[in-house]
Amino acid sequence: MNGTASHTAVRWADGRFGASDETVADEVPVAMVYNGVSHAVMMASPGDLEELAIGFTLTEGIADRYADIVDVELAGVDGGIEARITLAQHPWQRLKAQRRQLAGRSGCGLCGAEHLQSALRPVARIDSNYTTDAGTLLAGLTAMAAEQPLNRATGSAHAAGWLGAGPLLVREDIGRHNAVDKLVGALRMQRRSDDGALLVTSRASYEIVHKAAAAGIPVIAAISGPTRLAIEMAESAGIALIGFTRDERLTVYSHTWRLDGPNTVAG
Repeated sequence: MNGTASHTAVRWADGRFGASDETVADEVPVAMVYNGVSHAVMMASPGDLEELAIGFTLTEGIADRYADIVDVELAGVDGGIEARITLAQHPWQRLKAQRRQLAGRSGCGLCGAEHLQSALRPVARIDSNYTTDAGTLLAGLTAMAAEQPLNRATGSAHAAGWLGAGPLLVREDIGRHNAVDKLVGALRMQRRSDDGALLVTSRASYEIVHKAAAAGIPVIAAISGPTRLAIEMAESAGIALIGFTRDERLTVYSHTWRLDGPNTVAG
């Protein structure tokens, strides 16, 4: 399976130790190189890396439009993989002017932010009237379980899913931010609509919400809870932020009107 490796371990079970052949998640350093200049390095699962490069470029605001990404080439180098991204002239000049270097771990785009202001970046409010309902979101997260072969094999991968027009779309990675970027990249490559819900098998952190806002996604449903900054970002961006979406329940923290079911409280 892509993204896994085998390892012989020792397992304690039934009161004794025994040898066990384990399947573990693989990870590889991935460098984002723009027009020949290295910009960010992250640890990622080695699948769907073109989608990761496209999604990262868009959700980090390096390019505003998919059309501004001229080309993506993946190249194996000593110690990892380079995603060699060619940008159009305008975003490339803007990136050079920023003079910022990131050094993230597991796709955390904030880890190498040079200044506090660059970590807490504003986003435009989402102009969408999209609504959904609790039953659809709960069913979507339940269906995601069958679309996570990496996590099923290793128990150590996050997933991000897209619930909108067309079939459920799921991407996996060791990093929850990487999974979101891969999903955004897949949506752009497949020309899918922004009107839908982002499903994540993690907490709803500030950066998850920021990436969704940058991609124009109006609803986020997470298995775990949100942070305060995530809620504030969702409020300002027009995103319905939903946590604890499991076991036939969920909690809505912002823009409740986007859940238009018959028992929804107005707000």
